[in-house]
Amino acid sequence: MPRYTYTAREAGQTASTKGTVDAFSRREALHLLKVRGLQVVRLDEEGGAILASADDRRAAPVRQFTAKLRLPFLEALVDLVNSGLSAGEGVRLLAVRLSEPQLKALCAALWARLGEGSTLSVAMSEHPAVFDRQTVNLIAAGEATGNLREVLARLIQHFTEQRDLREKFLATLAYPAFICLLGGGVVLFLLFFLVPRLQTLLGSLGGRLPFATRLLVGGAHFILYVGPFLAIGLGIAIYLFLRWRQTPEGLKQSDAWLLRVPVVRDFVVQAAVLNFTHTLAVLIENGVTTAEALRLTERAVNNTSVQETLHEATDRVIEGSSLCASLQRTKLIPPLFLDRLAVGEQTGKLAPSLRQIAQSYQVDLTRRLQNTTRLLSGAVLFVTFSFVAFLAYAIVTALFQVSASFRL
Repeated sequence: MPRYTYTAREAGQTASTKGTVDAFSRREALHLLKVRGLQVVRLDEEGGAILASADDRRAAPVRQFTAKLRLPFLEALVDLVNSGLSAGEGVRLLAVRLSEPQLKALCAALWARLGEGSTLSVAMSEHPAVFDRQTVNLIAAGEATGNLREVLARLIQHFTEQRDLREKFLATLAYPAFICLLGGGVVLFLLFFLVPRLQTLLGSLGGRLPFATRLLVGGAHFILYVGPFLAIGLGIAIYLFLRWRQTPEGLKQSDAWLLRVPVVRDFVVQAAVLNFTHTLAVLIENGVTTAEALRLTERAVNNTSVQETLHEATDRVIEGSSLCASLQRTKLIPPLFLDRLAVGEQTGKLAPSLRQIAQSYQVDLTRRLQNTTRLLSGAVLFVTFSFVAFLAYAIVTALFQVSASFRL
């Protein structure tokens, strides 16, 4: 008879226990452990790797799920949990009732693992493209403490705020992008359609063209004949840069370069601190220790240079320093926000203080982004109108000079 080694938790307990159980199959082993009141975290067959039965292989997901399914899944699940269903029954019901194919397939894959006795957090951990480590750890903490409903609600709030911020960012960039596209289209139309015809007309009339007109025509010829090669070269350079940035050294170096650009640095640091404080608040609110929450949160920061700085701050916190003092040495957060954080540490309200800081950063980042996009839109309009004005000046001066030569 096969013997299985298991890691499990008793209902309502956070500590895990290990042991062995003899059973004819994986399903029987899971049933025996469930009868004992244990929630199985891991089940291995002695003498081999993790057992994958025929049922497991049939239930294994055949699709590659993406992170965009995370928030819709949590929102659908929390509605069922709030109505009184367990998380497992909620996932089973979603796997049957949902109509969206990708989300339905994800729920079916999760239910296949839950049906074998796994916990929801373990089932979710098998889909890292959808559920990151932070989400899995918070779900596991909610299962262990019986606060899964509250954990789901906080996760939904966190991911909803992140989605709204991304949408606001894209919406803010939409107008200047449209202005750039429109201005570029107008310039190209004038250079490639109007200027050649103007040159043909003026050339047929004879006479020497004014300097402004010669400059306009020469620029049009340069862009017409040299522009495609420049565009191809720029495209190759961008492609090679992106390939280089995918390497660890390239990512580290390019992230460091971003922090040296005056305007870009402010956006990068503010976005990193916003993500850091908001995620840290969510983890601490759900019972994760400060040290573990810091380790999880620093990985959520996109810029590797800022991530290394926060990693050093986490090390100092683990060594016994306060969070406020550790972050102060990073020079990423202004003193006023650090004072607010220090008060939160002293009063035991660290998570609310972090949320207040995150909200302040979000308001300031949105304001900066709006001001920058207004400035960019104005600059593009100014350049476009200036070129149109120069084009009109070149045409008018050429016509005056040609007409003057006819009178002579």
